Amino acid sequence: MGQKDTMDQEEIYSKVLRAGRRTYFFDVRSTKAGDYYLTITESKKFTHDDGSFHYKKHKIYLYKEDFSAFREIMEEMMDYIIDEKGSEVISERHQKDFKKEDEEETFSENGTATGSNFTDVSFDDI
Repeated sequence: MGQKDTMDQEEIYSKVLRAGRRTYFFDVRSTKAGDYYLTITESKKFTHDDGSFHYKKHKIYLYKEDFSAFREIMEEMMDYIIDEKGSEVISERHQKDFKKEDEEETFSENGTATGSNFTDVSFDDI
């Protein structure tokens, strides 16, 4: 049996969560003894200045004997974050604020921007 066949036998059930530049893979795998465990892989895309890219991956192996404690602490941590900071994603709020500023920007009759993001400069000043 080849390495690919062994790998195919190990993967039992999978789900993917795409979240912006990050992708999370949840995979149920089988041990050689036939028991199951969970792997959680975070894959994050990084783009270089020349347009090429690479992925960095981080993997967690979670075994059945740790499920209960892991779930308990994970739920506690997520509840704490929601209780302390709410469910709104801050980066999305900033994106909305930035778009709102762009939409509020107006132009005078001569075409110069009058919004807070621009400085009124005349060509005579240059």
